[in-house]
Amino acid sequence: MKQNKKTRGLGLHMGLGCLLLLALYSAGVSALESDGDQPIIIDSDRATYDDVKAISTYTGNVVSIQGSIKVDSDKLVVYFIDGEADKMVFTGNKAKFKQTPHEGDKDITGEALTGEYYPKKDLLILIDKATVWEGSGAYTSDIIEYDLKTSLVKAGEKESASKRVHVVLQPKDKEEPKGKDEPKTKEESKTKEEPKVKEESKAKEQPPVSEKPTVTDK
Repeated sequence: MKQNKKTRGLGLHMGLGCLLLLALYSAGVSALESDGDQPIIIDSDRATYDDVKAISTYTGNVVSIQGSIKVDSDKLVVYFIDGEADKMVFTGNKAKFKQTPHEGDKDITGEALTGEYYPKKDLLILIDKATVWEGSGAYTSDIIEYDLKTSLVKAGEKESASKRVHVVLQPKDKEEPKGKDEPKTKEESKTKEEPKVKEESKAKEQPPVSEKPTVTDK
């Protein structure tokens, strides 16, 4: 994101930002493949720019959008190199982001106390109490790296065993087919047991057959 010297005035910068923000919403979000080619739009309550340090600071209900990527935060600091945004640091309680991977797909969402976005690398790093929800999975760690171009989530650090990763995978709802081993209902069990009871009663009520005496010739 290049910053022209003629448009460095904050009033003009914020005015253009609001107009571009409205244009972006009316045009709809872009798919993941084109997010990196879209301009970065920032809207906030207040903004300052330090020309010497090449740093712009935005505070108060900060909304940052690039294509389908949207980040809501309390504060945003943008670091420029040669007029282009090289690093964006989001902070909040908590800063939240979402992205649409492909048209029609469910959004990938996440949150953390701090977020670092590197536009040239398509890399978003969530730091401190970070969580990313992707499909039926939830990833929680002190640090999570999310590749905005490939939707690849990398949680934890190899160098530190203390920064553990907690993953929750939700099972899909399945309808259990009716099989042979399906438990019988009370009515079915009662119906099948009734004949047996009647036969037993009949057998008990029937008088015993007397045996004829055996006659032998003397």
